[in-house]
Formats: sequence, C-alpha cells, structure tokens
Amino acid sequence: MSDFILKASVRNDLGKGASRRLRRANQQVPAVVYGGEKGAQSIAVEKTAFYKAIEDESFFSSVIKLMIEGKEEQVVVRDLQRHPFKPLLTHADFLRVDATHEITINVPLHVTGEEKCVGIKDQGGELHVLANEVAISCLPKDLPDFIEVDIAAVELGTTLHLSDLTLPAGVTSVDLSHGEEHDNAVLSITKVKVRAEEDEDGESEGEEDTSAE
Repeated sequence: MSDFILKASVRNDLGKGASRRLRRANQQVPAVVYGGEKGAQSIAVEKTAFYKAIEDESFFSSVIKLMIEGKEEQVVVRDLQRHPFKPLLTHADFLRVDATHEITINVPLHVTGEEKCVGIKDQGGELHVLANEVAISCLPKDLPDFIEVDIAAVELGTTLHLSDLTLPAGVTSVDLSHGEEHDNAVLSITKVKVRAEEDEDGESEGEEDTSAE
C-alpha cells in the first residue's frame, strides 16, 4: 500500500460560483470527503501535490492520508471529475475508511510474463486483455496497489477468469462473492487473425481468376 499525503482546508464558501473562483485561483481543487460516522465535508485540496499524486497509478488503489487543517483523515478516492478538454481536475470525492471495516475498491490488473508466454512466443497467439482492473474487498491494511497475473505458462486458446487470479491474503473478489456465474474472463490468448493477402493483380490468395471464361 503506497503512502500518499494530501493537505486540504475546509471550504465554507460553497456553490458553483465558489468552485469556479477556487479553480481560477489555480492553487486548490474543490473536493468533498464523506463516509464513516461523520457527515460530508467540503474541502479544498492543495493542487500541486494532488496533481503529482494522480500521475501514480497506485494512488487510485491506496489509502490516502488527508490532512484537513492539521487533522488527519484516512480516505480513498471515490471519484475524480475532469475538465472536458483541459488537463484540469474540477472536483474530487474522497471516502473515509476505518481500519476495522473492509472497503470495496477497483485495483489495476497487471499482466506479466508476456515476452515468455508459451501461447504467444511458441504458438503464435496474441494477448487480449479483457479487464484492466478488478473489484476487490479487504481491510485497508491489506489493500494491494495492483493484482498481478503471470501468463508465461499460458498456452494458445486459454482464457483466464477471476477465479484463476491469485489474490493476496485478506483480499477477496467482489464479483466472485456473488457466485460462480460472475467468474468473468480477464484475458485470453487466441490465434492471430490474418487477412487474406492480395497478389499483384489485386486478387486475394485462394481466389480463382474467372474473368477470361
């Protein structure tokens, strides 16, 4: 679990106009923190550290230390709203977490061993990643940055499902907890599709020229 610290201040000037003014100042990002036994609180997060943090993939699957005017909150990112065409964050939602209660969150799926994969290297297949992230449930202390799947030994024609993943101790799959019918595919190694090559006369291989008949 990565260690991220963000500083924020309480935001008392609320409404769309206040949020626009805050974004124009270009120093803080409007946000809200909610969940747990406390009510929702509007805050403004220091922009520089926030923008740097979101460049790290693990930020989105980590417990974040949110310092609100010196008081610490343990949170995870629930939602980020971005400007439709500018590289700007317009709002963020943070969910409070409790060390004694499990959280549900999506974490990235990392595929390794592709360069050694039997189905690709020796059998001429190609990799199709069907899921880029996995929904998991665990205590905050057990939250992984990502789930890794090694495909070095995977052969052509194989499809791996959620049940084929090795999850860290204390981590469970949200989908699988709903039953075997939710054992979704996450990747497959399939035969490469080759389009028919055209010869010099523009005819596809295997086609007979009947123009002279």
